[in-house]
Amino acid sequence: MQRMSLRSEPAAQPEPEGDGRGILHARTGLASFALARHRPSPTLAPFVDYLWTVDWDRRGAPPHVQRILPNPALHLSFEPGRSCVTGPARSAFTYELRGIGRVVGVRFRPGGARPWTTSAMSAYAGRELPVATLTRLATPDLDVTGLRAAVQDAPDASTAAVLVDDALARHRPDPDPMVDRVADLVAAVDAEPGIRRVEQLADRAGLGVRSLQRLCADWIGIGPKELVRWARLHEAAGRAASGPVDWAALAVELGYADQAHLVRDFSRVVGEPPARYARAQAD
Repeated sequence: MQRMSLRSEPAAQPEPEGDGRGILHARTGLASFALARHRPSPTLAPFVDYLWTVDWDRRGAPPHVQRILPNPALHLSFEPGRSCVTGPARSAFTYELRGIGRVVGVRFRPGGARPWTTSAMSAYAGRELPVATLTRLATPDLDVTGLRAAVQDAPDASTAAVLVDDALARHRPDPDPMVDRVADLVAAVDAEPGIRRVEQLADRAGLGVRSLQRLCADWIGIGPKELVRWARLHEAAGRAASGPVDWAALAVELGYADQAHLVRDFSRVVGEPPARYARAQAD
């Protein structure tokens, strides 16, 4: 599938950035479906990292089950037969692709969904909920069923993403500077392996530990300890997919007590030990 940006832009401009490490066994997955990311319109950009689309045609082939690592973002998705809000997951989750279809998803920035609802983000963690639980979208002016059908009928993924972007843009709240602060905090965890403990992240944010915990619960939905842990697991999975790994050295680098601790954490969330996962990537 040809990759296209959401808006008319110079061809040399890259796609929106995103962390592909969260797609487990990505090479197998990308042979089974077409994934693309699309820039949000300027209206949605203060709240949304990117829109994403997945197209597949499994007619005559067995279903494909894709496993995804958790991430600290709330997603809104329009899928064949359903639409939902998915909060930050507590562990890796799976999605089964069968038949033919398309999903258009909206990945909110960390903290970016908070201005859209009257509820703390902790109310969404580990849950799939109706679209209307985002208070700004609980309006008769948004025809969720019609939009879901239009996504499936659109001639291509880019057009489908525009339909969703345009529908949401009409209901967006006023920008909130706190979204930038929260998103920068999460970006720091991803970019700085030296942040290994909640106390270090609190210092980075200029907050006490309890204040940081309240901020994360309200604006992200999960605690700072989980933020650090997820970043470490994304890094470990990315290293495993890239080539041979010295697991003992990586455990030290990521702040684990020892290699066994890393192996237990990785196995519990990913569903298989890191060495086995790495071998599958090499094969």
